[in-house]
Amino acid sequence: MGIPSSQVGIKATIITHLILLGDLNMSSFTSEFLDKLSFTTEQISTLRSLGEYRGKQALFFKQSPEALKSLQLVAKIESSESSNRLEGIEAPHKKIEELVLKDTSPKGRSEQEIAGYRDALNLIHESGEHMPFTANVILQLHGILCRYIANPGGRWKLTDNEIIENHPDGSKRIRFTPTKAHLTPNAIEQLTNNYSSAAQENRLDALILIPLAILDFLCIHPFSDGNGRMSRLLTLMLLYQFNYQVGHYISLERVFEDSKESYYETLEASSQHWHSNKHDAKPWLNYFWGTLLRAYKEFEERVGVITTSRGSKTELVQSAVNRRMAPFSINDIESDCPGISRDMIRQVLRKMRDEGSITVSSGGRGAMWQRTFK
Repeated sequence: MGIPSSQVGIKATIITHLILLGDLNMSSFTSEFLDKLSFTTEQISTLRSLGEYRGKQALFFKQSPEALKSLQLVAKIESSESSNRLEGIEAPHKKIEELVLKDTSPKGRSEQEIAGYRDALNLIHESGEHMPFTANVILQLHGILCRYIANPGGRWKLTDNEIIENHPDGSKRIRFTPTKAHLTPNAIEQLTNNYSSAAQENRLDALILIPLAILDFLCIHPFSDGNGRMSRLLTLMLLYQFNYQVGHYISLERVFEDSKESYYETLEASSQHWHSNKHDAKPWLNYFWGTLLRAYKEFEERVGVITTSRGSKTELVQSAVNRRMAPFSINDIESDCPGISRDMIRQVLRKMRDEGSITVSSGGRGAMWQRTFK
């Protein structure tokens, strides 16, 4: 006995709908996945410590407003530099300073990419806590990120993409195969809706929901270019909405870059089996919390040093030097250490040179210093 044509049509519609949905239900925000999450005593302690830092940050904001303003400027420069450098986009540090601080016009592709990040970052610093996590906001941010380059931003990928690891010998390895292009708009819609529902229901701590949202965003990989930088912009935006303000003063992007091997390794580990909803988010969650904890500790240290005695100024200069991976000038350290005189900086640099922890290329005004890695 044949199947009535009406039923055939209904069946075909259902099958087509399921094909279009694909793996849209496979994410970190399904009830099944969230219900299975459990945490160790150590992880709970880390979350508690981050909550305590959030509670204390208001005290920091009241201390030395001018110094905090300088920290903000340094963080913007470092964020624009590090987030782009993680994607292989580089420019001279001095040029990045001009792009960020003087709002100069970019010249060349690298400067255009960095200027776009600068503009998106400024918007998030100013209004991030009021920007909803929606598909439209994500598209608008991507449009700003790409505003200076020829390829138009603000639209989802049109072709499937892959996350590739390039090796020095020229070989490549596929780290992850993201959501297909035709499924991307619905996948992002589902992600943002499910995140918003979970956040409003207070189902889990915000510091669990935020990194899960970033993980899913990167697994979807919704754009042909700029996904990594977008994920770091969205990280700041979501953190600001729950009053985790450290990114205004300490560059989270720089902390990510400082530990980039772990950054990529934990993302890869937590993306395995994501399509089948059997992934383990713990490696990425632990890394994310560790990054935020490191940023808050650095913020507390720097604010404490800024507002205490002259003897502690030495520690501030030493700390600024130790964060420098590339050669640096006295001007670089001056911008990192608001309120400390150039003579004091020279004194500390000479002492560190005599101790063998740094070297200097030459004397004079153009001298460049370099950490000694042992």
